Amino acid sequence: MRKKTACNIFAYLGVMLLLAGLVFGVEASTTPDARIEDALKVLKEMAAQEDCGTMSDLLAKAKGVAIFPSVVKAGLMLGARHGKGIVLKRDPGNGQWYGPSFVEMTGLSYGLQIGVQSTALVLVITNERGMKSFEEGSFTFGGDLTVAAGPLGRHLEAGTDIDLKAAIYSYSMSKGAFIGFSLEGAKVNPDEAANELYWKRADSSSEFLKHRATDSRIRPLIRELSSLVFKGGGKTSV
Repeated sequence: MRKKTACNIFAYLGVMLLLAGLVFGVEASTTPDARIEDALKVLKEMAAQEDCGTMSDLLAKAKGVAIFPSVVKAGLMLGARHGKGIVLKRDPGNGQWYGPSFVEMTGLSYGLQIGVQSTALVLVITNERGMKSFEEGSFTFGGDLTVAAGPLGRHLEAGTDIDLKAAIYSYSMSKGAFIGFSLEGAKVNPDEAANELYWKRADSSSEFLKHRATDSRIRPLIRELSSLVFKGGGKTSV
């Protein structure tokens, strides 16, 4: 009996190691330029959806946005997630965008979950507290930094409170099958290697997010974001 239990434990651990290898190794070769291109594809795909109007409305008032082209989550009771993303800061007063800063998301979870899922994720940062978390570097979703599923539909209802019970509203598109996807407990850290490769220097996230996003590599993404902001009635500046 003990031998059978031990075999089951080792088999379980073996499966989890394979899942963790999939999650943490899937985007190891992603370059900053490729990540920007993938983020642009994600935005265009979401913009083509009929109910993306409220995302545009939120972006029109947003302090910033974080785009993760692919967050891979795999689990068998114990789950792991990993994704590489890009963060841009916005000045709602003049519509200008700043950055980018490159980040990565990691996390472990336990509960009712089984399968493998790749999720394209757009996080609309709606207040100073949410933006400050990305500027300061490392933080964990949950607790004081609340994340809510973004409202759907053609436009925000007049009574919708966006002022702000949640610091961040999330929009996602998934491929695969998974039970129990959640951002709670996921940790975000600066992707120092990607930032140094893009900016040609080492520095803090807050410093990168002080620079206007005018570089030719980021300009197509800024144009797409500005188009969504314009649809939401906000100010744009490219």
